Amino acid sequence: MASESRHIAIDVHRPAAEVYDYASDHTNLPNWASGIGESIELVDGEWVVDSPMGRLTIGFVPQNALGVLDHTVTLASGETFYNPMRVIQHGAGSEVVFTLRRGDDQSDEQFEHDAATIVADLHTLKALLEGETAAP
Repeated sequence: MASESRHIAIDVHRPAAEVYDYASDHTNLPNWASGIGESIELVDGEWVVDSPMGRLTIGFVPQNALGVLDHTVTLASGETFYNPMRVIQHGAGSEVVFTLRRGDDQSDEQFEHDAATIVADLHTLKALLEGETAAP
């Protein structure tokens, strides 16, 4: 199956620096990323979560002034997924962009499910930052 990417974006009515500060704080991830589980902890220099998919390791790019939130997710099987993500200034607010990449053997249904999950997660992030109730 051909490689495919989908850019999923949401506007957040908060300055980009505030959105980045919140989203780049790894301990906030369980508050808005539904597949992560309820907590994240630093274990032997790696960020680890016990998720519905099992124990995951998440590797984050270093803090930066460009709004880059790229991260890798490594499953217990050792399979690793690279997730490009950015916070971009957009007027007085910001835009959060997540690039979903289709896995080599991923069906259309699985890809659409992943996209819907990311949309819901970004709406949760927006709601947290704007002080509202999440609604996809």
